[in-house]
Amino acid sequence: MQLSTKHLLGIKDLLPSDISLILSTAQQFKEVLQRPIKKVPSLRDVTIVNLFYENSTRTRISFELAEKRLSADTINFAASSSSAKKGETLLDTVHNILSMKVDMVVMRHSASGAPHFLSQHLPNTAIVNAGDGINEHPTQALLDAFSIVEKTGSLEGRKVLLIGDIMHSRVALSNMYLLKKMGAEVMLSGPPTLIPKYVQQAFDVQVEYNLKKALKWCDVANVLRIQLERQNQVLFSSLREYNLAYGVTRKLLNEVNKEILIMHPGPINRGVEIDSDVADSNQSVILKQVENGVAVRMAVLYLLSGKKELSH
Repeated sequence: MQLSTKHLLGIKDLLPSDISLILSTAQQFKEVLQRPIKKVPSLRDVTIVNLFYENSTRTRISFELAEKRLSADTINFAASSSSAKKGETLLDTVHNILSMKVDMVVMRHSASGAPHFLSQHLPNTAIVNAGDGINEHPTQALLDAFSIVEKTGSLEGRKVLLIGDIMHSRVALSNMYLLKKMGAEVMLSGPPTLIPKYVQQAFDVQVEYNLKKALKWCDVANVLRIQLERQNQVLFSSLREYNLAYGVTRKLLNEVNKEILIMHPGPINRGVEIDSDVADSNQSVILKQVENGVAVRMAVLYLLSGKKELSH
């Protein structure tokens, strides 16, 4: 079995069979990560560059750890977004990568489409999108899906609610693509100013502005961070007001009174979109998502490397 694509630029380009293959391979790597010796020689002699033009803690560390667990050679390149200008600088970087004979590039960039640009100029190098602007964040959607399957057994027919800043969230976009491809039902909830008008028809998803009603409907609630850094105008009155209308609180969950799986891609704004006693509760799989991220990223890197067998 192999992927239908050479790169992971977005969930939009993947077939359902690709998603299933990544998730089943991630399950094998998760078992490896439970062992005393967590390293496998699967990507020995493969060189991977982590190209981060945008701040990241969780995703960068997760990819670095996945690469080390696979025995790959890694180079870390962090560029502050101020010095890295789109276009020529990116092309200069491309030429540097070519001259270093790199096999794979994991890239995060503030410009939507930057990994796609790279893939056009580096035909023989596998590109993994670790988040591009407000476009996609495919490995986050994959690890979210993995976490849902692990807890509930399937994505088919699952009712998943995405809460919050849909407009600026690449996590939301990748999740909508993935969940719809895998047969889940999707609902969005949040302030009307943060949910684009076109999204309902474009993705065949439901929209419910009343959070309590939305929570009564869902099996899984994925709470998204308010992306203040991407908003160039005021889209809601205050964080306190947001918390009162759309914060996932213990009181609200008690009123809804049903078993809901709580997720969050991180970093969490505690007391804004989610309260601490919900984020740290038994219903939450937020730390599990972080753990699953390593296994999922191992699976993606391994499958894109084109290696034929899983070395245990």
